[in-house]
Amino acid sequence: MRGDELSERLLEFSIRIIRLCKYLNRDRDNRIISNQLLRSGTSIGANYEEARGAESRADFIHKLTISLKETRESLYWIKIIKNAGLIKSEKVEVIYNEANEICSILVSSVKTSKKSKI
Repeated sequence: MRGDELSERLLEFSIRIIRLCKYLNRDRDNRIISNQLLRSGTSIGANYEEARGAESRADFIHKLTISLKETRESLYWIKIIKNAGLIKSEKVEVIYNEANEICSILVSSVKTSKKSKI
C-alpha cells in the first residue's frame, strides 16, 4: 500500500472514530472511554503524517511505531466497547476489523523499515 493510500485510509478511520465517539457521548457514563478512544484513534493518522515528513530513517521508524502503539490502544478501547455491550457488536465489528488491518499494515511497515538499508 502506498503512503498516500494509507494516509487516506487513516483519515477515513479517524472520521469513523469521531462518529463512534460522538454516538458514545450520548450517555454520560461512556464519556471517559469515548475520550480515550478519540485521542488514540485520531492520533494514528496524525503520527503517520509526521512519519511521512520524518527527518531521518530512525525518526520515521520512531513515529511509525508511535502510530502503531496508538492503533493497539484503539483496539483495546474498541474491545471494551464491544465486550461491555456499549454499542451493538455488529456495528463495532467493522471498525474493530479496520483497526486490526491497520495494525497489520503498520507492523509490516515498521519491520520493512527496520530491515531497509536506505
